[in-house]
Amino acid sequence: MKPFRFGIMGAGGIAGRFAGVVSRMEGVTVTAVASKSREKAERFVSSFCPDAVPYDSYETMLESEKPDAVYIATTPDSHFALTKLCLTHGIPVLCEKAMFVTGKEAADAFSLSEEKGVFAMEALWSRFLPANKKAKEWLDMGKIGKPVHMEIRIGFPAPSDPALRYFSPTLCGGATTDITVYAYELARFYIEKPIRTLSFTAVRSESGVDATDLVSVGYGDMTASLATSFEALYDNAAVIYGTKGKIVVPNPHCASEAILTSADGNEHFRDEGPDGFTYEIEETVRCVRAGLTESPVVPHALTKDCAELFDRICLAAGVVRPVRE
Repeated sequence: MKPFRFGIMGAGGIAGRFAGVVSRMEGVTVTAVASKSREKAERFVSSFCPDAVPYDSYETMLESEKPDAVYIATTPDSHFALTKLCLTHGIPVLCEKAMFVTGKEAADAFSLSEEKGVFAMEALWSRFLPANKKAKEWLDMGKIGKPVHMEIRIGFPAPSDPALRYFSPTLCGGATTDITVYAYELARFYIEKPIRTLSFTAVRSESGVDATDLVSVGYGDMTASLATSFEALYDNAAVIYGTKGKIVVPNPHCASEAILTSADGNEHFRDEGPDGFTYEIEETVRCVRAGLTESPVVPHALTKDCAELFDRICLAAGVVRPVRE
């Protein structure tokens, strides 16, 4: 079988990590890299994928290379436009989180994906990580009895420079698109029950984006609290409490271990596998070759629901997102 050829849009740090992982995988290659700066694309290729072709035009890369899929590694402000560009050209998409910043963007892009029959997935790697999968396995096996409450906390003092993505309105920064996306989409991964109630509060930063978010979830028979912040130094963890014990996943967004404390015995899982990017790359290859338009691990509906949550949080915090067609 011919190698699966990725194009990359964006030439920053996360794109470099992606290219590095691809270089260590069998049957996958990076064939082209596009950036708004040709010099940056050339430096990237020289450092990470010497056999790839650099471009200073995203559209020219698509038309010239016709890759099997594109990994979008730019900031959230451009995700919608680049996803639509790829889908319009019939090129499958793996797009960094948050894939979209409004519910309308998600609805429009996924409608195009279905219309064209072209695969699109948000690169929410946390849902593929073995430590998170182990935590869910313990939960589904009833290791902690009936789940009663879940807490997910992700927070750190982010650099305050508004030119960086964290607090930049122009780049669609804020806790929502950077870390609340992890908390919400992991909560939906751990607990696959219908949400009965959803409430939230948010603190607006001086730059105008949301700095701290608190989402309260009611499932009818249990509750959840999702706290994310660019100002508070949290003890980052997902904790699921049950009638017979608890499950703790430190740093759940980049999880490498899961800890079970139970009346029936304790367990400690440590992930010694490959870089987490490997799993979402493998999933993209599998889905594209199978002719799927979405992944069952990170389905369109999940990404759309999360983007609609962003709408509600931003409205509460007075954050205005640009409208893009």
